[in-house]
Amino acid sequence: MKHHIAAVVVGACRRFWDRCAHETSSTVGLRSILAGVLLAGMTMPASSQTAYPTRPVQLIIAYGGGSVGDVSMRLLANKLTEKLGASFIVDNRPGAGGIVAARAVAAAAPDGYTLLLTGNSYAISTALFNSLPYNILNDFVSISTVASFDMLILTKTGSPLKSLQDIIAFAKKNPGKLNIGTLSAGTTQFLAVEMLKIEAGINVTTVPFRTSTEVATALLRGDVDIVLDTMPPMQSLIETQKATVIATAGRQRFLPDVPTAIESGVKDFDASSWNGIAAPAGTPRSIVDTLSKATTEVLRSSEVQNTAHKLGIAMGGSTPEEITARMKTDINKWSSVIAKANIPKLN
Repeated sequence: MKHHIAAVVVGACRRFWDRCAHETSSTVGLRSILAGVLLAGMTMPASSQTAYPTRPVQLIIAYGGGSVGDVSMRLLANKLTEKLGASFIVDNRPGAGGIVAARAVAAAAPDGYTLLLTGNSYAISTALFNSLPYNILNDFVSISTVASFDMLILTKTGSPLKSLQDIIAFAKKNPGKLNIGTLSAGTTQFLAVEMLKIEAGINVTTVPFRTSTEVATALLRGDVDIVLDTMPPMQSLIETQKATVIATAGRQRFLPDVPTAIESGVKDFDASSWNGIAAPAGTPRSIVDTLSKATTEVLRSSEVQNTAHKLGIAMGGSTPEEITARMKTDINKWSSVIAKANIPKLN
């Protein structure tokens, strides 16, 4: 359409210029001014075509509603909608270890209107699967980090295990007798337990569940002694004092009164998780930069920060280069854990 408009304008200008050859100099001067205005207007349609975004943006995530990924992306989507003037719509597509969501975005047009929740889970998938129908580094372009969230190590309130040192001491005296509840193989939670076993040098029994709700129920029933999961699904147990956080699994203290696993003597235990946004490979850098800058700006707002903190989430943006570097680092980290734990790769 814009090429048709440009052709019409150019044709009109040429006809006008031919007529000018037979006019007086003063008339030519006037018509030259008008021609300049007309030609300048030719650039307006092209400029408007490069504006972004001009229609709804789909943000596809591989998690169901209420998950930490869903919550963080909805906070971001609401703020990007306000800032950029087009709707950012969260599209939940859970299943197949994130493959369903990743394939949908990889196959989308690289125009910035279909985005992917990327992050730690895709680093794990890359490390865990022999082959995938996408390459997280080559088939996507990173935009920005969005959120990070620490794993919590919890016991049922009243448990004799009051600290991570207590857990390690008991586990070493009683190999295989402690049960740790977590999510299914391939999740950050599951691999975090494997990392804990490696770094602490303990033999405990991993008990995987499909959902965090099932993990919480197992802890309350006494089916498991310890739980390793994120804050949002465990928050109600903590607030009602049915469960106690005895350590966090990141490098920095997330809860001011709770030590990290590293502070508790487990060197190099960092099982923090994170997410971000990415677009199909080939998306113009101008669009990537627009999204990266806007994401970083909206996540700084006190409203976002306060809401996220209550949910146990730390939110903040990054440059595209920073998120790509983090993805590469985590692929290497989880590849090492999988190899040391002798976890068979999946097809």
